[in-house]
Amino acid sequence: MTDQRYDTLGQLGASTPLPDNPETAELERVANPCDAPYMVRFACPEFTSICPVTGAPDFAHLVIDYVPRDWIVESKSLKLYLGSFRNHGAFHEACTTMIGQRLVSELNPVWLRIGGYWYPRGGIPIDIFFATGEPPAGVWIPDQDVPGYRGRG
Repeated sequence: MTDQRYDTLGQLGASTPLPDNPETAELERVANPCDAPYMVRFACPEFTSICPVTGAPDFAHLVIDYVPRDWIVESKSLKLYLGSFRNHGAFHEACTTMIGQRLVSELNPVWLRIGGYWYPRGGIPIDIFFATGEPPAGVWIPDQDVPGYRGRG
C-alpha cells in the first residue's frame, strides 16, 4: 500500500537518469509534514560544474539551509538536479545563486541560504553566498561550519 500523497513523485523509487542540464532537471516537492518551524540542511561536498571559458571542471562544497513553508524538496530530485551541473558551463557565482533561486521558486520557503565553498581555481578559492533575508526568529540556524581553504598549510 502506498501513500497517495506521494503519487506525483516520478523519480523516487524509480531508475532515473541524470538530467542533461539544470534547466531541464525536475525538482520535485512534497507537502511539509510538520507544523512547527524547523530548518532543513543539505550538504553536497562533491559538487561539480564546468568553467564556461576553459571547459575545466570546478569543484565545490555546497551547503543549502532552508526553513520550509508549505513544501519540502524531495531529496532524490535535489541530488539529480545538483548532478545536472556536472556538464553545465557557468561561473561559480551563477551556479550558486541559480541553485538558491530555483529552490526559492519551487518551494517558496520561509527562508533559504546557500553557501558555495569553491575549491581554488588559479590559486584562489571563491566562496559564494546567497540568502533570502534574515533567518526567522525561534528557529535554530547553525553555522555552516565549512572551514576556509587552507591548502597544505
